[in-house]
Amino acid sequence: MGEIGLPELLVIFGIALLIFGPRKIGELGKGLGEGIRGFKSALSGEPHKEPPKEEPKTESVETSKE
Repeated sequence: MGEIGLPELLVIFGIALLIFGPRKIGELGKGLGEGIRGFKSALSGEPHKEPPKEEPKTESVETSKE
């Protein structure tokens, strides 16, 4: 008793998906991962390295001057 198995995790994930939506779940996961990474580096005494940020992809329309 007191153990969380796969069915329980799936129910929790399904409810979170309904509440927050798929885009917000991704952002929450990213923030949680960065927080854990920062916590681990603080415990080990290593300086935190920021990962390079990806620039937003923009579609450029090339026009030909004829």
